[in-house]
Amino acid sequence: MYPAELVKPMREDLTSIGFKELHTVEDVEKAMELPGTTLVVVNSVCGCAAANARPGARISLQNAKKPDNLVTVFAGVDKEATEKARDMMVPFPPSSPSMALFKDGELVHMLERHHIEGRPADMIAENLIGAYNEFC
Repeated sequence: MYPAELVKPMREDLTSIGFKELHTVEDVEKAMELPGTTLVVVNSVCGCAAANARPGARISLQNAKKPDNLVTVFAGVDKEATEKARDMMVPFPPSSPSMALFKDGELVHMLERHHIEGRPADMIAENLIGAYNEFC
């Protein structure tokens, strides 16, 4: 578990742009019941989350079409919530950071760590925007 003061600014990278934090299994279950499209970001303390994933998510939301719901779990902090979110991302293996787009509770698009690590934020945003344009 990471100290709260360490992860606070990393959480705020997403909550400041409208993401809702999910801390419990029940939070994740309720979020997946929301109608429409839901972007789930599995946040992380790693460098690729800071340099690529969170900025990519931010840039992607400048698109005309975007998800109805924005939620996040924090790997290494919200353990049970993260496990529940990852269970919903099967058949993809757990990875942090990662991003999944759901439509009416069904997984329709996935970005795993290997799609994020080493790729610029703009490229990650383009990938997400393509999914938003198709599913949102």
